[in-house]
This record gives sequence, structure tokens and C-alpha cells, in this order.
Amino acid sequence: MAIGKVDRRQRLKYHIRKKVKGSSERPRLSVFRSNTSIYAQIIDDISGVTLASASSVDLGGRKENSNIEVATQVGKKIAEKAQEAGIQAVVFDRNGYLYHGKVKALAEGAREGGLKF
Repeated sequence: MAIGKVDRRQRLKYHIRKKVKGSSERPRLSVFRSNTSIYAQIIDDISGVTLASASSVDLGGRKENSNIEVATQVGKKIAEKAQEAGIQAVVFDRNGYLYHGKVKALAEGAREGGLKF
């Protein structure tokens, strides 16, 4: 039986989340990528609270949000919000996506913004 793209990502996501857990000292940076936008959240899994979030929707228009430059800007924005919340180090959760393209650009933008992971 063939596995669809969504089911494959869901299985990968479960395997990743077995190992990646966010705490209050080192929360989890979770990435979600849609066809038009990219989203990032910093989550404390112990208390179940989202500490900071950023997305390409917050940055501007919808049609220009599908490129790597915007993903880098989202990474810098989430790093800025994390610094305001007093967070220096996070655990990166790629959420079943390959570490390539927009996901990699977001991670590199967050590192440029001062986050350590």
C-alpha cells in the first residue's frame, strides 16, 4: 500500500517528537510550511505554552511569501522575539520536513538572529 506525502510526514514527525522535547530552559522551535507561507513557534512542552511565534503572513503580502529570503526573515524575527522573551537556546523541530530549502533558510536566519541550537 502506497503512503501519501501527508502520511509520510506525519510518521516522520512522530519519530522526531519521540526524541525532541522542549523544556523551559531550552524550548522547542517548531516549523510549519504551507504552500504559501512558513510559520515558526517556540514551545515549552512541559507546560504546553507557546512562548513566541512568527510567520511570513506577519511580514507582508501573500504571493511573495513562498521564497527562501522570506523564510530567512521569519527566522530572524523569531530569534528577535525569543531574545525579548529571554530565550537564548532552543531545540530545532523540523516537523517531518527535510532540512533543505525554506526550512534550512529559517534555521540559518534564527542562528543569525542569535539563537543557539
